[in-house]
Amino acid sequence: MSDIRITNCHTHLFHTRHVPEDYPYPALRPFKKMPWLIKALAFGARVVGQHTAAEKLDRLYRFQQETDAGSQRDILDNLRRHYPSDTRFVVLPMEMSAFGFGTPEVSLSAQHDELAKLSGDPEVGRSVIPFATIDPRADPQATELWRAIDGLKFRGLKLYPRLGFAPDDPVLMQHVYPRLEELNLPVMSHCSRGGVQGRYLSNYWADRYTEPEAFIPVMRAHPKLRICLAHFGGQRDWDAYVNPDRKNPLDDAFNRNWQVAIRQMIGSGNYPGLWTDISYTLFQFEDYAPFLRIFLTGEDEEGERLRSRVLFGSDYYMTRQEALSEKAVCFRLRNILGEEIFRQIAEENPAKWLGEA
Repeated sequence: MSDIRITNCHTHLFHTRHVPEDYPYPALRPFKKMPWLIKALAFGARVVGQHTAAEKLDRLYRFQQETDAGSQRDILDNLRRHYPSDTRFVVLPMEMSAFGFGTPEVSLSAQHDELAKLSGDPEVGRSVIPFATIDPRADPQATELWRAIDGLKFRGLKLYPRLGFAPDDPVLMQHVYPRLEELNLPVMSHCSRGGVQGRYLSNYWADRYTEPEAFIPVMRAHPKLRICLAHFGGQRDWDAYVNPDRKNPLDDAFNRNWQVAIRQMIGSGNYPGLWTDISYTLFQFEDYAPFLRIFLTGEDEEGERLRSRVLFGSDYYMTRQEALSEKAVCFRLRNILGEEIFRQIAEENPAKWLGEA
């Protein structure tokens, strides 16, 4: 294979002490403190012949083991085993103090500080591209965000609107986007119907805050801002697209499909700052990868635009819940897309999105 320096544009290193103890349910505390209970349930499921349930519990156990890592460095070491030694990782922290489940043991500022220290580590620091994050309800002046960017030299912004805020929140529009555009720094935003959700937020409003169209006011106000809508719309919308015969009239994914919306918005050329990544979604590899290949090999103008705006990402360590490993997905993707397109989404496009090219 040709030499491709991969940049994984979507990874996580935060761990259980960055997450409120009551999330997602207080009743799960025993499983967090005694993960062997999950292994016991998996063993019991196998005994009674429930092998599918046992496999899911095994994946949950792997995920729990990852979140119980003692430091972000420990998780990074696990991640780096799946990739060539020169691979770079955009690391996306999480701010989980204001979405209704209590206060995490470790503050966002401490999470940022640990990530900054990791990015300066003489052994592994060159592989880390740190992003800062904000929940505008927790930081109305964006003080911690700019401390991380100006003081710690972080390289971009991660947003998670599903926690309970709109992308065009006044705090972001007034105190964040103008300077990001001025500094030529990119934005990564969660764009999937699944994931972490505010405790008191309805599914309707969680989707309205997260959907691709929610960023249109931001892109119109800041046309030079490079915004990546992660997950290419998410697994639920990919499944609705791939399996239209399963149509559920109550499922908005069939009527207002986010994957289709992202392709149309990028292909139109009306939003030159819009990007997307394939993180997590492509771990359902056999179902979705052939469609991705068709989308990325289109020879018309829309296909060329899309190909230039898709980023490789995995969503590690969330992917520890899946059967395929990071390495397996990366190699399969490289094989089905071919070297030229894989190089574009894993090396060339990330350099442009990060402002390096």
